[in-house]
Amino acid sequence: MSGHNKWSKIKNAKEKNDQQNAKMFTKIGREIAVAVKLGGPDPNSNNQLKNIIAKAKAINMPNDNINRSIKKASGELNTVNYESMTYEGYGVGGSAVIVYALTDNKNRTASDVRHAFDKFGGSLGSNGCVSYLFTKKGVIYVQKGTGISDDDMMMIALDCGAEDINIEDDVFEIYTTPETFDDVKVALEGNGVTIADSVLDMIPSNYVTLEEEKEATFQKMIDYLEDYDDVQGVYHNVDISE
Repeated sequence: MSGHNKWSKIKNAKEKNDQQNAKMFTKIGREIAVAVKLGGPDPNSNNQLKNIIAKAKAINMPNDNINRSIKKASGELNTVNYESMTYEGYGVGGSAVIVYALTDNKNRTASDVRHAFDKFGGSLGSNGCVSYLFTKKGVIYVQKGTGISDDDMMMIALDCGAEDINIEDDVFEIYTTPETFDDVKVALEGNGVTIADSVLDMIPSNYVTLEEEKEATFQKMIDYLEDYDDVQGVYHNVDISE
């Protein structure tokens, strides 16, 4: 799993300014709406909602915003129904890209996502064209400096049901299956481990390296997509330079 360190990007995302945070609040509000529709408004019995609320609090989303989103989705307030959409395609240099969106207008979102690919030298493909290159995994981040040695963290993670662990300079990346993601988090916390962040991610089987100019273009496309309100996540197989 080495080479898949997103920790620096996650830390930077948490330090965004108020305007960018407002955009993140909108995205998380949509995730809350979908989670409530699928599993109900009680986070104690809806693990997906519980995880999204934790993510919301990690970026300082106000409790009023969280509660309002839950009420909207449960029918207490006027609500919008969002549909989950996945798009697959290619960036410059043959790079593989998966875009996950929540939308109230499929035609608009499909058109806008296609425009983003075209604008930066890529092309939107059919479903399945690149997803076979990725595996869905849970990734749990634990910051170093908490008094747990590398060897001890590895033993704890594996004993808690993790599949693998990647040790970076400043963070432990603990990998799980999607099915065991929540159970491993609970087990880690039960062992006194403080979780800095956790995500369900799409891990590429192999990474590609782009020439400097193409990498810059590719990064612009990723930034463009991530800035779009309908897009909840963008996954790719490019080894981005630090």
